[in-house]
Amino acid sequence: MERSIGLFGATGVGVGAIVGGGILALAGVAFATAGPGAILAFALNGLIAVLTALSFAELSTQFPESGGTYTFAKKVLSVEAAFTVGWVVWFASIVAGVLYAYGFGAFAVIAIARLWEVAFGSAPAWLTGHVLVVGLAIVATALYAFGLTRRGSGSGHGPSIGKVVAFVILIAGGLWALAGRPAGSIADQLRPFFPGGALGLFRAMGYTFIALQGFDLIAAVAGEVRDPVRIIPRAMLLSLGIALAIYLPFLLVTATVGMEPGMSVQEAGAAHPEAVVALAARNYLGPFGYWLVIVAAVLSMLSALQANLLAASRIALAMARDRTLPYRLEILNSRYSTPVAAVLITAAIIVLILLVVPDVAAIGAASSLIFLITFALVHRIDVMARRRGGVRQPYFRLPFFPLIPAAGATACVALAVFQGISVPVAGLIAMVWLALGGVLYSSLFSRRARAVDASSQALDADLVRLRGRNPLVLVPIANPATAEAMVGIANALAPPRVGRVLLLSVVAAPEEWEPGTSPQALLDAQAVLGNALTASFARGLAPEALTTVAAQPWPEIARVARSYGCESLVLGFSNLATATLGPHLERLMGTVDCDVVVLRAPLGWRLRDVRRILVPLAGRGDHEELRARLLGSLHRSAARESILLQVLPPQATERECDRARQELARIARDEVPGKSRIVVAQAANVAEEVARHAAESDLVVLGLQRLGRRQKMFGDVVLRVARDTSCPILMISRRG
Repeated sequence: MERSIGLFGATGVGVGAIVGGGILALAGVAFATAGPGAILAFALNGLIAVLTALSFAELSTQFPESGGTYTFAKKVLSVEAAFTVGWVVWFASIVAGVLYAYGFGAFAVIAIARLWEVAFGSAPAWLTGHVLVVGLAIVATALYAFGLTRRGSGSGHGPSIGKVVAFVILIAGGLWALAGRPAGSIADQLRPFFPGGALGLFRAMGYTFIALQGFDLIAAVAGEVRDPVRIIPRAMLLSLGIALAIYLPFLLVTATVGMEPGMSVQEAGAAHPEAVVALAARNYLGPFGYWLVIVAAVLSMLSALQANLLAASRIALAMARDRTLPYRLEILNSRYSTPVAAVLITAAIIVLILLVVPDVAAIGAASSLIFLITFALVHRIDVMARRRGGVRQPYFRLPFFPLIPAAGATACVALAVFQGISVPVAGLIAMVWLALGGVLYSSLFSRRARAVDASSQALDADLVRLRGRNPLVLVPIANPATAEAMVGIANALAPPRVGRVLLLSVVAAPEEWEPGTSPQALLDAQAVLGNALTASFARGLAPEALTTVAAQPWPEIARVARSYGCESLVLGFSNLATATLGPHLERLMGTVDCDVVVLRAPLGWRLRDVRRILVPLAGRGDHEELRARLLGSLHRSAARESILLQVLPPQATERECDRARQELARIARDEVPGKSRIVVAQAANVAEEVARHAAESDLVVLGLQRLGRRQKMFGDVVLRVARDTSCPILMISRRG
């Protein structure tokens, strides 16, 4: 997507989400809980938000891609953890959109009802009912969704500007009135400052932290920010600074000149939690102040709705690109380059919740809980990313590391625990949503998501380092003539600068040994290993070497693979026709808990000469993750073409052929980072058709048959292809 958002646009995303809606909805609750101490509660929440924003800024500039917390989890944790984080943050942003859409409808209905009363007298019941509130909320959601499919993310900040102007007028009027009051009366209005004590202060913080959520939405659109390293940190801190510059003086004037004589702000908050701000403004600015609050509320809800709809759609887009959500959500508008499908599905879910969920406040509490947990996770991810050092380009580095992320994470966890205890239904809703996501991921998304993730890791060694992985590829060497070919495959599988290759030579223990002499088996093993190392050094490679002594090589290979925690095992043979070789290999593949790659190649074959790779596929195989990692590795090391082939029976219809082409095209997009070609053939004999295409290729990649977790075999098709063609073949079997 085009990087079109500047500092003003990025700050507008944060201000649009933060300012207004939260304080108008939650100020009364905070005052009822902590009295005038609510001012300090918002200030302390602001400090926690600033600490969290610094961690967000560092991660967003390390990974300047859309998706926010989901992207951070994908880079540093795992694809499963990333899905979990993305799934719940998407839900939290959607629910925030629901709350603000509903809030817009509620305040719009209040305004319409008041105008009706002025013009015609008492407002009819239908004008103040729930149906009209929901209807207006749906209309606003639909209009903003349509707008976001047709314009850039940095546009449309009119409501944000309007609400800031309204709040500035309210604050200026309050400070003017405050200046005319005796200092003693102001002090009396603020006493007692902590009527609920420290517990009341902490409760107010827990209730109101969500009012400062929104700076994180800038990270969700980081892929569209022009100069992320410079703009993102400034935009996050500016948006929080603007919010606090509005919130704190506004709360002060509300708690002082906004109160009627003889009434404390705690009593007012308890009596009118939703209307305390509007009533306070009317007390010092008259009807104009009341209407100004209504206008500010309407504009605040609209801008926050837009910001959350925008951010939620970008999270969905990032997940769809990684196949942790349906791939159709990554479709962009061809004219405006906006994620039209992601925007529309997000808006549709908001509308659905508005229509079917009666208790919006409960899922709002769940949204707050999720944000707090993910904010704590962001602090942890920031520490992991900094210490692993997987990013080499310049990025914003937060000061006082790791004190800032540690303090921020502790505060977020404490508030999350309070939220979970005070609103148990919030935790229940979050758990139900997580369970639904787990079912969908395991049944629909996991295979493709892991394949895409494996391809990404093969192409990006920094991603492997960020996840704290140091993959080891084991290469047993018995024939010096095949050593160079096997080392070439192993080094392609090992990510540069991170992966390691271990050459293994197994020496058969001699039955008799004469002291002072070297057994011939040891001399042969040393020669084989020396030739393999020489071939590796000639190519600029530096593998590790290990020689062991064992009675049988096959169990020893399995033992070394297990002891060293190998990720992959590469085996090489010039001939698979030996009667005893197949059973030994199949037994070994069922024993080891790692990926296995078997190379059948003629003597003198070299990977660097490969230009065309044939990849026969048959429906949904069991090797997507390993195949994607292998193809990504092969395309990373040289410019190659992968031909994806599927053989259908002669009676297959044209519609079935079209479906096969579409599926192969999706696999090519997910697994082949370079040039690819799709071939759908019809033949009665699959092996013959594969062999025919193999004659025009430099390498064939075949998945081995998998009968169970520990039962794998070559299968008739693989053996027949190996028998009928002289083309080099890579046979792959995934772990487990």
